Amino acid sequence: MEIGGIIAYLVSLAIMAGIYAVFCLGLNIQWGYTGLFNIGIAGFFCIGAYASAMITTPKPTGVYAHYVNQIFGLNLPFILGLLGAAVICGVIAFLIGIPTLKLKEDYLAIATLGIAETFRLIFNNEHWLANGPRGLMGLPQPFQGLVDPKNYNYIYLIIIVIIMVVVYLSIERAIRSPWGRVLRGIREDEISAAMSGKDIFHFKMQSLVFGAMVMGLGGALYAHYTKAISPDVFTPLYGTFIIWVMLMAGGSGNNKGAVLGAFVVWGIWIGTKFMTDLLPYTLKARAPYIRFLLIGILLEIILIYRPQGLLGEEKEVSKLIE
Repeated sequence: MEIGGIIAYLVSLAIMAGIYAVFCLGLNIQWGYTGLFNIGIAGFFCIGAYASAMITTPKPTGVYAHYVNQIFGLNLPFILGLLGAAVICGVIAFLIGIPTLKLKEDYLAIATLGIAETFRLIFNNEHWLANGPRGLMGLPQPFQGLVDPKNYNYIYLIIIVIIMVVVYLSIERAIRSPWGRVLRGIREDEISAAMSGKDIFHFKMQSLVFGAMVMGLGGALYAHYTKAISPDVFTPLYGTFIIWVMLMAGGSGNNKGAVLGAFVVWGIWIGTKFMTDLLPYTLKARAPYIRFLLIGILLEIILIYRPQGLLGEEKEVSKLIE
């Protein structure tokens, strides 16, 4: 492979790792700092992607309109698609949180997993909403006319890095404030936090909504990178499980660890593809399952030998360190 091809491959890897880093930062707000056991990340992934797609794409016309069922088609700019995805995910998280945040950890996990799968099935079965299982194609990309299409990934990588840094700094500022210290207090001991006069339910709701809005941004970034989405993309494996592995690998309760874990695990995930390509022809059909097994083994190793992750949780969070 030529140098140019290797660089292009690494850029595409960095784009996907950056998108997953945004998801990890959102999950870190909910689990790493508040202790909310959210197994429904794929649901916000799905909603964010579809919301931005329907906001930024034009409504189908002519012959194409007979093949695409889409209730929206606002043809608005990319930035409004991102903001719309974040706001819609935040509103839906608020509605979900009203009945679910009173549940204990295990029951909250079961509820969020079921809700996420419900969203995916709605988009899959309701053809009038977003073209059913065929999904949406031809999603616009920002600044796509400025460079040659084969070099566009460099532009999109810059966009991903900027958004990831803005999200990271925003979360850092919030989590090192009194608000963030309350979240950590709730995670450690809800009863003690309640006895200190804190409204546990409202703080949990704020954490759930904030994290969901960040996940919505991640879904929108993914949609405009791939330029095509369908319900079968937002499965628990790619939309939830691998994100949990990334956060655990990098270090729950540490935003730097969340970003690092996303890049490390995505690199390993891509590496397992090269490993399975070396398998004999008779085992090629089982390659996806072997990749799942390898990632599962990685998670077990992390939990046994490095439960705090690569970086571990930061102990001093009261103020930003210069």
